[in-house]
Amino acid sequence: MPDTAAPAQRFAPMSYNARGQPVFQWTLTPAEQCDPVILRIPPDAILPVVFVPGIMGSNLKSVPDDGQEAEPVWRLDAGLAGKPVDLFRRWNGVPAGTRQAVLHPDRVTVDDAGAVPERRVGSVIVPSVDSATQSKQALIDRYRERGWGEVGESSYHPFLIWLEDSLNSSYRPHEWPEFQLKSMHLDVPDDPSLQPRLKPGLEVPLAGLGEHLLRQLPHLKTDDLSARAAYRMPVHAFGYNWLADNNVAANKLAERIDEIRRQYGSECQQVILVTHSMGGLVARRCAQLPGMSEAIAGVVHGVMPTHGAPVAYRRCKVGMQQESTMAAAVIGVTGQDVTAVFAQSPGALQLLPTKNYSPGWLRLRDPDYAPAMPARPEADPYQEIYLRRDRWWALLREDWLKPKDGAPAEWKDYAENIELAKLFHERIDAAYHPNTYVYYGADAKQPSFETITWQMRAGRGDLNRPLGVPPDAFVVSTMQMAQVRDQGSSPLYVGGSRVVEHVPVRAGRLAVSMEVSHWELHCEMQDGIGDGTVPVSSGQAPAAQAREGQVRVQVSATGFDHEGAFKVMQTRHFTLYSLIKIAAQAKRPSCVA
Repeated sequence: MPDTAAPAQRFAPMSYNARGQPVFQWTLTPAEQCDPVILRIPPDAILPVVFVPGIMGSNLKSVPDDGQEAEPVWRLDAGLAGKPVDLFRRWNGVPAGTRQAVLHPDRVTVDDAGAVPERRVGSVIVPSVDSATQSKQALIDRYRERGWGEVGESSYHPFLIWLEDSLNSSYRPHEWPEFQLKSMHLDVPDDPSLQPRLKPGLEVPLAGLGEHLLRQLPHLKTDDLSARAAYRMPVHAFGYNWLADNNVAANKLAERIDEIRRQYGSECQQVILVTHSMGGLVARRCAQLPGMSEAIAGVVHGVMPTHGAPVAYRRCKVGMQQESTMAAAVIGVTGQDVTAVFAQSPGALQLLPTKNYSPGWLRLRDPDYAPAMPARPEADPYQEIYLRRDRWWALLREDWLKPKDGAPAEWKDYAENIELAKLFHERIDAAYHPNTYVYYGADAKQPSFETITWQMRAGRGDLNRPLGVPPDAFVVSTMQMAQVRDQGSSPLYVGGSRVVEHVPVRAGRLAVSMEVSHWELHCEMQDGIGDGTVPVSSGQAPAAQAREGQVRVQVSATGFDHEGAFKVMQTRHFTLYSLIKIAAQAKRPSCVA
């Protein structure tokens, strides 16, 4: 019998140009082959998603002197096991002075030449060319146009790839794998050439959220999916100089949003922001700038340090060695390492606890665990802790502003940066975009610093040189910087000195150095839950602080640390959930039917 099977449908391959416009290519076929060639036209309307990373999440390069080329100074390309191995090699063992000289906000700028994907994903599709090398380069160029080279590959690219694929691989809701649509959800036409449509008003669960988030969220509706399907949602990224004032970053973000809208033309009226950590503070300030609240359809905040985080204080005092050996090698092992960069960087200082953080987060306890001073701050952390110069427990030791081989800073420079931090905190205070979605970490397996406690413990005595009567706890609480021995690690010491003892060993005597003191001042470890960096009290603050209705949804989540907040499926699916809800309410471009 002759083969009567219908010929396979022919589809013209599609790509996108830099303006996001679809481009179809087709080679002419013999005249006798007259079955139609189908062009699958994507939606006309474009609603870009712009990702804003957290502190240390943007690649930075040096601002070159005349005649020199810029060099990468903070590049988060993925190496072995997806980790930023080159960044570790670059900064491991680097002294405080070099850190201060290189990582200064005026001496670095955003590096857009970081690694980018080399494969097609979602709407990152370029026209076919004869050369594989040219095709690969065209893809790389397209990712760079979208800003992906500005943000850390190791931290963010797996999420960005997943998001681009989820949002732009198909614009037909019944083909979206994240939703288990059943026949009850679909209106299937009799004509097989027509696509099924979603029936209105039906609930659609998003299984990837997991049970914990599903219990906190109302289900999406088929109407939400249909509304979101009316948009192409290309994923962009925005890197910024995280050492500089976040107000500067916010203004640059506004410029980027305007550039993206111009790029896509009349088919694009708004964008959506997705933020990680400090990027949320940048986005909140951006939304306050002229015209930006209307240009932004909504914001999704992940693990935002809304009122700051006490761990920022701790790292300035004792470094990161006790938190993470690997992270300490990059960020700073000691307080000197961290302070050298932190004190000259308004962006970093803006992560300190604000006046809205719960009072009394800094404490000193005597050997019996009783309070040895009133918990600080009582009202104003800037004057009571950050700008104080007459107490050892204040934020900054002035001599650490001038490390060996550094670019020495003065106290007035640091004080000006604290004032910039205070001004930024006051500007964003209770300001949120009116269409905000929030998730924060609340995991007992990710202990976080709700407070910082200095614990007094009896020091090691020296029988050969008695130290005399130790000062009491109240006297210790009032001591100046110079009265406490401080090497930028925990513990600090009151009285005594470092001595060398010769300990008997089999081969003779071994010289061993040790600290002799009245008191040891130990900076205690985490006392709360969160994501390992942002404590619950700061992460969950938006819902309580924002004006009624601004925060549409806020959820707690578990199963990740701060840096990996977008690496787990439940937070990725919460982001997708939020984007669908925002897209359903976004303004349609006037030129689109």
